Amino acid sequence: MLFDSHVRILLDAGAALVNATTAGHDGTEAVDVPTGRALQDAVREAISREDYRPTVSPATARALGDVAADLRAVYAAADGGDLDRAAALVNDLLERTDARPRLTHTETGWDLHFHGPDESVARGWAAGLAAGLALALGSDRGGRLGVCAADPCDRVFTDTSRNGGRRFCSTRCQNRVKAAAHRHRSR
Repeated sequence: MLFDSHVRILLDAGAALVNATTAGHDGTEAVDVPTGRALQDAVREAISREDYRPTVSPATARALGDVAADLRAVYAAADGGDLDRAAALVNDLLERTDARPRLTHTETGWDLHFHGPDESVARGWAAGLAAGLALALGSDRGGRLGVCAADPCDRVFTDTSRNGGRRFCSTRCQNRVKAAAHRHRSR
């Protein structure tokens, strides 16, 4: 399933932000919320691209870490089939970030971007991430927001497969579940 390239960037960054900055399990490993410099590095890595490496201050890292908790709730609601709750959570994020659509000219033409009312990295990204989720939920792709089905992993993902059947955050978790099922059948 293909999302618009800008929406795909926002959804990928949102999932990366959630996975890098929220507590839970990555595979079978317990994950704590990073703090200090580790949080700054995690946020920078989540929102960076080849052509974009932002400066992430401690305040920006904390603000986007807080937004990541809200994003996780959206993924969890969508994964559980509660698109009404996911939409309500996204609407709250859109209102809090004051996301504003804006056409921006790039090398390839005009792109639709979303920004908050100021130019800060945290506000701009929070508004963009909320808008990306809104665009996914406002289409027939809302069910493509998922939480890994490999117990105890709780990392999130956006399903971009053709058939919409993705259940795991990574091939590592998928292989772990398949190996366990194979061992169980072999007994």
